[in-house]
Amino acid sequence: MDEVVTQVGAYAPLIMNAVKALVVLILGWIVAGAIAGVVRRRINATPNIDQTLGSFVASLVKWVILAMVLVAVLGIFGIEATSIVAILGAASLAIGLALQGTLSDLAAGVMLVVFRPYKLGQFVDIGGTSGTVKDLNLFTTELVTPDNVQIIVPNGQSWGSIITNYSAHDTRRVDLVFGIDYGDNADEAMKIILDVAKADTRILGDPEPWVRVTNLGDSSVDLTARLWCAAADYWDVKFETTKAVKEAFDAKGVSIPYPHSVEIHKEA
Repeated sequence: MDEVVTQVGAYAPLIMNAVKALVVLILGWIVAGAIAGVVRRRINATPNIDQTLGSFVASLVKWVILAMVLVAVLGIFGIEATSIVAILGAASLAIGLALQGTLSDLAAGVMLVVFRPYKLGQFVDIGGTSGTVKDLNLFTTELVTPDNVQIIVPNGQSWGSIITNYSAHDTRRVDLVFGIDYGDNADEAMKIILDVAKADTRILGDPEPWVRVTNLGDSSVDLTARLWCAAADYWDVKFETTKAVKEAFDAKGVSIPYPHSVEIHKEA
């Protein structure tokens, strides 16, 4: 019994240090998250500062605090900061090789914040993946698709891919193609499309709506309409104008050709 007590007593300092380290880790994680949240809110509340910067700086602050917490935890076990620096210096090559992907993401995150090819709230396509930018931190970019699916893109992959930003400009052009029958009057059909466009206050007058005959297909004359609107109205204008033109064509007797199936009956 005495031997058990002696052994427990020998491990007591280590157990106490482990408990202290655990408490420091938990408190450090909570404090880091809280301070990062405050930094994010303060930056976002400051006029003329992009919210993307607030998200990135908050992430940076969080990881710096967590690094300090890690140093404090190691100090609880008697490992001094100078020793930690020496160990990291000696192992820098191995660490660099092991974390080269992570370090690449970190460097790419800095480049994304500096050059800002996209911002929070913008709809983008990154290497074939589309979504609205919800967050940009040290290592990843978070996208949300129109059907509310979360997509995490490593910053290194984002920076190394082709980025298409659909929200970069205030206005966008809506391109619509309408096919009419060869027997219909093309000028009349184009006037109908222009009238529909001019009646919609969301469609800009400058640049003015543009409608031309762009193709003579196998069964239809194709009319292309190019309409400018605010970027936020793009999809509503696209869908509602398509419907409005269809209804106007029906009212004016302009036909839209469609393929007909022909059944061949063989006599027995």
